[in-house]
Amino acid sequence: MFTGIILAIGKIKAIQPKGGDCRLIIDTGKLSLRECALGDSIAVNGVCLTAVELGEHYFCADVSNETLARTTLKTATTGTPVNLELAMTPSSRLGGHIVSGHVDGIGKVVEKQADGRSIRFKFKAPDVLAKYIAEKGSICINGISLTVNSVDGAYFSVNIVPHTLQETTLGSTEVGSEVNLEVDLLARYLERLMKGETAAYSQGGVTEALLQNAGFIK
Repeated sequence: MFTGIILAIGKIKAIQPKGGDCRLIIDTGKLSLRECALGDSIAVNGVCLTAVELGEHYFCADVSNETLARTTLKTATTGTPVNLELAMTPSSRLGGHIVSGHVDGIGKVVEKQADGRSIRFKFKAPDVLAKYIAEKGSICINGISLTVNSVDGAYFSVNIVPHTLQETTLGSTEVGSEVNLEVDLLARYLERLMKGETAAYSQGGVTEALLQNAGFIK
């Protein structure tokens, strides 16, 4: 588990094809790996990866075809900057929100404009994720825990303060860029819980009938 508070910007040092998928070698920049061990989880642009080799300023992680298909890692190249976060420990401060590192989908930057000293970004989320994004709720973008400012259908905006612009890759993210999205974990579980005993059979999403049966509307 992670908090969405980025510890450093690293970069893809090398991409090695391995038996149909690949292994990433990631330069960790200022991030210290002294407390890491083989098998530990490290979030790379919000993607939870397992360290299979550790060096003084780098680590290696194997990336499956499933992960490549569902995240922006599929388009990463040597030199691509990435946001890095180590997994939580029992003594970690939960400065952001609970992040699993399991990306739900890929969004796109559709607008970027100055707002005082901050930058306001507007994103387009996949239609299937729109129902999980709420105004003033939490969302994880490329591993960064952020507060949703506004929502309009599948579009939503966030305001990025100068510190976050400096300490994450959002400072260099432009209109048209794709980003990894992870919606709030609680929203996903709430939807499942609302299905009650029908969860074992129903494949549909939240419907008016489901809300009525659960007592939310009359």
